[in-house]
Amino acid sequence: MDRRSVLTGLGALGVMGCSPQTETDARPAEQPARPMAQAVFQPLDLSALEARHGGRIGVAALDIGRAAALAWRGEERFVYCSTFKMYLAAATLLRVQAGQERLDRAIPITRADMISHAPTTEPAIGSTLTVEQLMEGTVGLSDNPAANILIREMGGIDALRAFYRGIGDESTRVDRLEPEMNRLDGDKDTILPAQSVRNMERLLVSGDTPLSAESKALLTRWMVETPTGPGRIKAGVPAGWTVAHKTGTGGYGPVNDIGVLTPPSGRPVVLAIYYHATRDSNPDAREAVIAEATRLALKALGHD
Repeated sequence: MDRRSVLTGLGALGVMGCSPQTETDARPAEQPARPMAQAVFQPLDLSALEARHGGRIGVAALDIGRAAALAWRGEERFVYCSTFKMYLAAATLLRVQAGQERLDRAIPITRADMISHAPTTEPAIGSTLTVEQLMEGTVGLSDNPAANILIREMGGIDALRAFYRGIGDESTRVDRLEPEMNRLDGDKDTILPAQSVRNMERLLVSGDTPLSAESKALLTRWMVETPTGPGRIKAGVPAGWTVAHKTGTGGYGPVNDIGVLTPPSGRPVVLAIYYHATRDSNPDAREAVIAEATRLALKALGHD
């Protein structure tokens, strides 16, 4: 494996990993058009963390205020698991903005919709949930039937794939519904950590986000208020930081967390961490690896 830091121009979007260790471009988000024209490059080496815990870690980070970007295995593919649900909600909000969907539209919830992990939808069987309630359940509680219903209502997998392409993401795979999409099968349902950071920067930070202020505020609120993953990114940030994030977990080892981390003062850090742990590892230990990778990335960016 080539472990050299590779400096890569990112064109419009921001941060790009190449091989395990990569340096990239960034520029403060308040500037016009795409905000990533210049870079403060910093390498990140997580080989020791991988050696201690096993498995494979993919990290990409973009510090908006310090115009710095870094990555480890940023261009390698990782099964994204439920982290995609944040992007699914963003895609649905764009449909609302375009007049193709309504937040208050009520959708019947049936027994046939049910699959594992349905904290929002199962209590609503025989009744209805609005599109807004389905999105909140998908992002906040990672409800699997809610995600499948939202994908169905937008027109299926092809429509979700088109959303990614529409925000400039040409690499993320969209192949299956929940729960099959969590199962490792080649490149199916995988993402590059660097691309995930580019996507989040585009949607949640950039001045030219396609999301309206209202849509962005709604999505961010769900990501901040989610109770999931307290031992992951949240456990690795300094005191006082706000974390808007979405977790993802696979029973056979994948443990992921992605989000926007905002210090008490200053600009945010966009961070994506995908950890494909060994199958026999302890679930709490897997989460601790995410927390430690967060601390290492922030330290490399100058946030002690």
